[in-house]
Amino acid sequence: MTSASSTVTQPTIAIIGGGPAGLTTLLSLHNRGVKATLYEREASSKSRAYVGGMLDLTWDEGQRALRENGLAEVFKKNSRLEAQESRLCGKDGVVLAGRTEADIPDETKARPEIDRRVLREIMLAAILEDAIKWGHTLASVRPLADGTGKHELTFANGAVVVSDYLIGADGANSRVRPLVSSATPIYYGVNGAEISIPPAVAALPENAAIRDAVGLGTCSCAEDGKVISCQRNGDGRIRAYVWFRGSLDWKLPHEPQEARRVLHEMFEGWAAWVHKIIDVCADDAIYPRPLFYLPADHRWTHTPGVTIIGDAAHLMSPYAGMGGQRRNA
Repeated sequence: MTSASSTVTQPTIAIIGGGPAGLTTLLSLHNRGVKATLYEREASSKSRAYVGGMLDLTWDEGQRALRENGLAEVFKKNSRLEAQESRLCGKDGVVLAGRTEADIPDETKARPEIDRRVLREIMLAAILEDAIKWGHTLASVRPLADGTGKHELTFANGAVVVSDYLIGADGANSRVRPLVSSATPIYYGVNGAEISIPPAVAALPENAAIRDAVGLGTCSCAEDGKVISCQRNGDGRIRAYVWFRGSLDWKLPHEPQEARRVLHEMFEGWAAWVHKIIDVCADDAIYPRPLFYLPADHRWTHTPGVTIIGDAAHLMSPYAGMGGQRRNA
């Protein structure tokens, strides 16, 4: 009697983008015995470590993805229930409405906050180091002409990879999206900036008014078609997003002092602590933040060998409040 053996070859799965959606996908596949490789344009896990604020993850969506990948306890340890505190003010800084941790009935209704940086570190610690290729910016992608659904990926560093399955988790300006959809991000009509105060500066006695105003979680002051939304991060950093209804043509000056001058003028007459945030924010932490979205009913035709997730598929403004849930769920 003769015996025959066959070798089953696992498909090559390429994930583009190392944000919450890409990392969750990679982690979920690996924990189920499916090998995949994630390609991230940033040089290392430490790149841009302080860009991006907090995510509030709900029990049955964002937290569910972490629970199903064995990260429930480490998430609980690193997330902050007290950061659910929120305040809404007018431009004078007087609190009009608010919520504290005590207002949340139980953990299934809670939305504990976690810094994006910390969430990334948690997931990276659970992923094999060689599963992520850092410093790989996708330059172009094309389907092979053999009808297999495979795609050739060319990266800016010269690397070329052929994937059996391609997952685009590469954000708002996705290079993968055009393979399945003609949709492009739409300007939300809201422009502005992100600024932040380093932990050591935020902790100074002279900045107590800022700490008291922001509280343990978030504080938003809104009036006259403008808003400054502030949050206290887990490391003590205070981050603020300043937005206004206006044209996409508005540009934030590159020079820090000029950017401060423009923001002071924009919020003339607002609470003194609002101007204090603008004064003491770090020179290297002032970024333009115009808002874009994809239509809520965005759908795409099935294309063999490729799909999109996260902001590449369901880009939404922070006001929708569900971006992180959709990325992780």
